[in-house]
Amino acid sequence: MAVLHNRISNAELKLQMLRETEPRVTVSFYKYFHISAPQQFRDDLYTRFESIKVFGRVYIAQEGINGQISVPKGNMDAFRDTLYAADPALDGIRLNVAVDDDGKSFWVLRMKVRNKVVADGIDDPTFDPSRTGKYLKAKEYNEITQDPDTIVVDMRNHYEYEVGHFENAIEVPSDTFREQLPMAVEMLKEHKNKNIVMYCTGGIRCEKASAYMLHNGFRNVYHLEGGIIEYVHKAREENLPVKFVGKNFVFDERLGERISEDVIARCHQCGAPCDTHTNCKNEGCHLLFIQCKKCAEEMAGCCSDECKHVVRLPEEERKKLRKGADRGRMIFNKSRNNPLLRKRTVSGN
Repeated sequence: MAVLHNRISNAELKLQMLRETEPRVTVSFYKYFHISAPQQFRDDLYTRFESIKVFGRVYIAQEGINGQISVPKGNMDAFRDTLYAADPALDGIRLNVAVDDDGKSFWVLRMKVRNKVVADGIDDPTFDPSRTGKYLKAKEYNEITQDPDTIVVDMRNHYEYEVGHFENAIEVPSDTFREQLPMAVEMLKEHKNKNIVMYCTGGIRCEKASAYMLHNGFRNVYHLEGGIIEYVHKAREENLPVKFVGKNFVFDERLGERISEDVIARCHQCGAPCDTHTNCKNEGCHLLFIQCKKCAEEMAGCCSDECKHVVRLPEEERKKLRKGADRGRMIFNKSRNNPLLRKRTVSGN
């Protein structure tokens, strides 16, 4: 009987990945389509992906599939053929190749069945996610955003927006997509006749968001095809001005890919210009935050003096502290309302 999940420790898997000599390619993809038997679909695809050494995260639900993976460069054709053949709806779907990639984004394959591939909090039975806004390619995006009657809306979380976003894009300040959807409707309710352009990292969130805006009476709704990743590739290929400033946050080991040299964020501990996200080295905390090199050295990669003290304890004591600890929403919750500044910064510095 085939093994349909990983049985090796994360530490060993990471070492195995780092020992690999063949370059890897980081790819994201998604598709909204009906899957009648998600668990069987998942198990079949897991076996095929594992055979060609695919690593990463893939979520499957009755509404479709969402994946962020890495694959050995020599297996890209096999990966493409495998994915396209998994269901007629997947034949030829867009694959977003990472912009700034070191090939070290993932080291294990995790495939999960969920209620939805993107948690949206929508329980309205009349909502149709297939009735989406109009796609915009890179050139079309640059053109429509010159119109003063166009509003550009970032449909990513606030910690993603903080390190990089499109010029003149408005933020919908929240931690989760499900919070953002009603917030976006409320924020834009006076602009139902304007062009509403939505974007996200790879397209999956803004596609559903565009459908939700249409569902709520907005008329001229657009979304960026392939998200930031596809936009940057096409803009560079076509020698177009790249309107994205800063770094594109990604949900893998890299935590970001450089788009422009602009650093628009600040270290959460000292306030110096910085856009490097990290997770607190205290495994019982693991808070996501922005930390400069100087603070990383001073704080041993930790978010607080308390965590710094914990990481210096013997491993057995750290295990005891971690056991049963409730981290709640600490992971990927760099709260804008609870800065980690250890010292007061002077305005403008």
